[in-house]
Amino acid sequence: MPRLLAITNASAGTSTTSSIDAAVEVLSRVHEVDTVATGSTDELDAALSERPDLDAVVVFGGDGSLHAVVDAVHRAGRLDDLAVGLVPLGTGNDFSRTLGLPLDPAAAAERILGSEGRRIDLLEDFGGAVVVNAASIGLGAEAAVRAKRYKKRWGPLGYAIGAAKSAFVPDAKVEVKIDGRPVRRRHGHITQLSVGNGRFVGGGTDLFPTAEIDDGQMDVQVVFAHTLAGRAAYVVRLLTRTTDESPLVHYERAQRVEVHGEGLRCTSDGEISDPCPDHTWQIRPGALTFLA
Repeated sequence: MPRLLAITNASAGTSTTSSIDAAVEVLSRVHEVDTVATGSTDELDAALSERPDLDAVVVFGGDGSLHAVVDAVHRAGRLDDLAVGLVPLGTGNDFSRTLGLPLDPAAAAERILGSEGRRIDLLEDFGGAVVVNAASIGLGAEAAVRAKRYKKRWGPLGYAIGAAKSAFVPDAKVEVKIDGRPVRRRHGHITQLSVGNGRFVGGGTDLFPTAEIDDGQMDVQVVFAHTLAGRAAYVVRLLTRTTDESPLVHYERAQRVEVHGEGLRCTSDGEISDPCPDHTWQIRPGALTFLA
């Protein structure tokens, strides 16, 4: 019987014992299932190292939980031999939107059982960690910081509150290179730079409408919205899914992105880092087998 590890996170947005039990019951029809609750990178690393004969890992949580588990699989050097599945129990569930996963836990588990696995891309950042869905610096990261206190109570609306509270965050002076080519406007000041493997961020915002998770490329969006009116216009473009037509946005696909200059925070799959002057992302094509 194939051995599967179900990794739960009690702090995930919609996580409940009953929803986890319902999904585990489904998975147990085919797999020998171990369930472990983790709350730190050390606990994740231990859960994997103690089970060298695993066939798959299923994440019970949202984008942050998925990020943490896939990064742990990466650190363990097991991206080639461990498949990963997802039962969406987060607040935003953005990567599950790209995959078209059902939000009902039992239905998501059924989808895992019916999957033969699909090789998908990952992004690798400047510190060697992986990004599953998307990463952002500038306005997007600052909005994520401000949204944290509202997500628990307001759910996806918390992202909108965080974005509104970030309206006056100043632009950053940085040098941007996409596949080695500089991207410059207005003395190097940018409002936001985002890279994506999946399509959605912030609880359903379609930031990368052309993104494909297995095309060997990341989608890149650089925003130059220097005024409040420009930022409002950018939000309208987001809502109407027309950012690729906006003169405020540089959008392309790439394999490597570099940013150097002012120290900026980064949000990677919703996980926020401290300010850093250097950020780099590169694509890792077909790096992970995903059960979806």
